[in-house]
Amino acid sequence: MTDLEPIDLLHVGVERSVGCYVLDSADGPALFDCGPSATIDALKAGLASRGLQLTDIRHLLLSHIHLDHAGAAGVLVREHPALQVHVSEIGAPHLIDPERLERSARRLYGDTFDDLWGELVPVPAQNVQIAAPVVVGLTCFPTPGHASHHVSYLDPDGTLYAGDAAGVRIHPGRYVMPPTPPPDVDVDGWQQTIDEMERRAPERLALIHFGVVDDPVSHLARLRLELLDWAEFVLGGATEDEFVAYCQTELADSGEDIGAWSNAMPFWQSYHGLKRWADKQADLSPAS
Repeated sequence: MTDLEPIDLLHVGVERSVGCYVLDSADGPALFDCGPSATIDALKAGLASRGLQLTDIRHLLLSHIHLDHAGAAGVLVREHPALQVHVSEIGAPHLIDPERLERSARRLYGDTFDDLWGELVPVPAQNVQIAAPVVVGLTCFPTPGHASHHVSYLDPDGTLYAGDAAGVRIHPGRYVMPPTPPPDVDVDGWQQTIDEMERRAPERLALIHFGVVDDPVSHLARLRLELLDWAEFVLGGATEDEFVAYCQTELADSGEDIGAWSNAMPFWQSYHGLKRWADKQADLSPAS
């Protein structure tokens, strides 16, 4: 039986901000997402608490290639060469050759990159598997919006391993926010993804940020409303400072821990992703 409690990766020492999941697949133990290389010690400790070693893990199922979800993949394969890594077709080339991904991330994070994410190592091509419609017994389907290459995995037991497609919610809190970092947030595509997740009617959602939630219907409804609210706010001309203050006020009013939230989903990043999306909408609009 799969232990649905996430491994807390204690990213930069913050509890309940970034996690990953161990699951029982049709081909033995698997991981859903793995976090960055900077948290490998916490990952190994979490595996040990479940009676496992890294070499017991046969498959790594990735939602997408953002560093808080997949940054450790290359280091894990280096330590465990038999590990098979499943990722979308769009994401696969960036695992095999992460130079462009690292260059972009270093521009964004500057001198903080190494402390935040650690080493970024190529995954050998022979270890990379394009995520098929069924991956070691789980149904895999595209869930773009947060990122164009995002996929999610539905377990036969009703658990949807959703990555960032189902948003951020620091369980046991009830507040839901959409992580919208650059470069390719797609609000309309994300609405369609929410439609698809609702259609598949999971019994629970396994969130990387952070925990398992058992009220997927209301959770996804709140995610949809918050995404539309944020998009409208930024389309209306909100500045970064206004957006960050708005997010912080919403969290404070809900009694949430702003520290864990701001690590799981930095508000300035979400603003820049939505601003990039809003600028694209303006470019697509016919001249008045």
